[in-house]
Amino acid sequence: MTEKDDARKQVSEFYARSVTEGTSCCGGSALPKGIAVRQAGYSNEDLGVATDDAADSSFGCGNPLAFAGVEAGQTVLDLGSGAGLDLLIAAKKVGPRGRVIGVDMTDEMIARARENLATAGVENVELRKGIIEALPVEDEAVDWVISNCVINLSPEKDRVFAEIARVLRPGGRLSVSDIVARDLPGWVREDAALIGSCVGGAISEDAYTAGLAAAGLREVEVVERLVYDRAQIAAFIGAVLDDGAAPASSCCCCGGGARETPTRGPGAVASLEGKVWSAKFQARKPV
Repeated sequence: MTEKDDARKQVSEFYARSVTEGTSCCGGSALPKGIAVRQAGYSNEDLGVATDDAADSSFGCGNPLAFAGVEAGQTVLDLGSGAGLDLLIAAKKVGPRGRVIGVDMTDEMIARARENLATAGVENVELRKGIIEALPVEDEAVDWVISNCVINLSPEKDRVFAEIARVLRPGGRLSVSDIVARDLPGWVREDAALIGSCVGGAISEDAYTAGLAAAGLREVEVVERLVYDRAQIAAFIGAVLDDGAAPASSCCCCGGGARETPTRGPGAVASLEGKVWSAKFQARKPV
């Protein structure tokens, strides 16, 4: 197993525990159920088509479908589809003549999504197991690619961007909500727990847009930003930073306990203020 494969395995194992044991990530483990998705930009109308479990099990950092322009009859692909919140919203947008494909690498997440789709009575969604660096999707097969706080976890983001360009039809669109960061201290980049917490592995906004453009996408732009203040940073990674030795259940996606570092403690959250934010990226594959 390569180092990159091991990184993916750790993420998958954490999410398996998250969905079965109720721990959380990237959406605010300190927030009451239902609040995280509202802070991420989901409206009451959006949540009205979702099951309670799909909303409560969402680890997103934004709403990639908000104002995305998805139309009836189109095909939408969700990268890292999780428990199915965005699948349910997309299914309503594309209607019975459209199709939604969800790709996830975690068996437990796929099982939970399948339950939520059945509960909601949705039949135009197909779930596929796979990794986002090698999508189990045909060339030029989809009109939209969406994703929600997932690509930042990939150890091979350029491969993800290339796969997005491959599966989009000419003229197809991308709408992705993700975590980006700038000027992170070196100890954050080296910490397995913080990489898993959707922070340590986040690239800059400029690198993200450059990666999409290098993959062949055009009209790449950031249409929304939410720069996290100290309280918001503390909400989703405070448990990792507070005492330098967070238990495995508090460490998002890392597959184990947090490694102690001298920089952890009360000042660690403050040192990240203004350096981490969620951004919504949009782009188009040229015709």
